[in-house]
Amino acid sequence: MDWTLEVIAIPVADIDVSKEFYETKVGFHLDHDVRPNETMRVVQLTPPGSGCSIVLGLVDSPPGSVKGLQLVVNDIQAARSELLSRGVDVSEVTELGPGDGGSFIFFSDPDGNGWAVQELKSRN
Repeated sequence: MDWTLEVIAIPVADIDVSKEFYETKVGFHLDHDVRPNETMRVVQLTPPGSGCSIVLGLVDSPPGSVKGLQLVVNDIQAARSELLSRGVDVSEVTELGPGDGGSFIFFSDPDGNGWAVQELKSRN
């Protein structure tokens, strides 16, 4: 049996601000923005090429409390340039070790939820 990770809930203070950040600045695809009832709103976004999405606000945790989320790209310099061009405050490239898989950049969403982006040129 396969067990796939499909959705990660991200605690945010303002769904509209976070939706704008993830969709426009980070480049995630908007999958859903629906209101099943008067008290609930579901906003789901997916990183390009990912099988796992994020959903904004549907979690009982303080906004900004999620750290260590990680995206993987095959060109860290291109990813950094793209984020910078969209207005994301992203770190310089950090080399955490020699060889493929040791290059990272870091950024946070408007609430302080922390993301890492790792360069991984190939997967075996």
